[in-house]
Amino acid sequence: MVKRAFDLLIAVAVSLMFAPLILVIALIIRLKIGRPVMFKQLRPGLHAKPFHIYKFRTMSNKKDEQGILLPDALRLSNFGRVVRSTSLDELPSLWNVLNGEMSLVGPRPLLMEYVPLYSKEQARRHNVKPGITGWAQVNGRNAISWEEKFKLDVWYVDNQSFWLDIKIIMLTIKKVLKRDDVNAAGEATMSKFTGSQNQ
Repeated sequence: MVKRAFDLLIAVAVSLMFAPLILVIALIIRLKIGRPVMFKQLRPGLHAKPFHIYKFRTMSNKKDEQGILLPDALRLSNFGRVVRSTSLDELPSLWNVLNGEMSLVGPRPLLMEYVPLYSKEQARRHNVKPGITGWAQVNGRNAISWEEKFKLDVWYVDNQSFWLDIKIIMLTIKKVLKRDDVNAAGEATMSKFTGSQNQ
């Protein structure tokens, strides 16, 4: 109950505070990248129950001669890279928090296609609501392997507390200001998860 009340309080406050910025970002995305302004995708939530996550769109729909979408790095615009590196693309996800589908802090909601690939231990990341930020995000984000990321997610599930959430939020703000958003290979996004070798 405390976590939910905290989520609602912060989500409402941030939504109101950043309302002008949200409108400006939406306008720039419309002009530079095009429609739709929002990125909507089905993701697994609590107990892997599907829900639609909302984020600002940061990639174009550019395709090759065969009509296949180009790699993420080629579709990520300069403005989109800035929005992503500052985590401003996550602002629309506050709606998911207000709607009770997400929490401010928790394991990041990944792709539905990953759910059957998790080991039994990794699947425990779905024992709590997914979050806008999480323990894995402040301990490596895209710079660590999937296995390391899932271990951090499960550690959070076993050790979650109000004060840990406060710590994660503060560390997130610090990392956003530093604009850490690349992995060890210098990529803006993680490669796809294909399953763990030790399953």
